[in-house]
Amino acid sequence: VQLQASGGGQVQAGESLTLSCEASGERLDFYAVGWFRQGPGNEREGVAFISHNDGSTHYGDSVKGRFTISRDNAKNTVYLQMNALNLWDTSVYTCAAVRGWGLFLKASEYDYWGQGTLVTVSS
Repeated sequence: VQLQASGGGQVQAGESLTLSCEASGERLDFYAVGWFRQGPGNEREGVAFISHNDGSTHYGDSVKGRFTISRDNAKNTVYLQMNALNLWDTSVYTCAAVRGWGLFLKASEYDYWGQGTLVTVSS
């Protein structure tokens, strides 16, 4: 499966943005998907995760309550709705996929990665 992340851009603090992770080559509904981010000088951080089978989700502590991950299997796409963005959300966001049941919270568990999309939050 190939992944294409999009939707990044520059926004003001407090605004919202939705990222998309579109898959091609295979149906994404066979895969668990995760969003990761890496800001300047920071390690990669797991942001949000969704299972392939029952829609279970998990969020990193820094985004819990502000970000929502969802999937539209008909469109072969997973979304990341980001609300109440702050300066610390500025990062390159990347989606990743792995075939399997349940949630996968570690980057090392993922087999397929999209390219990143940059989100810049300014004051």
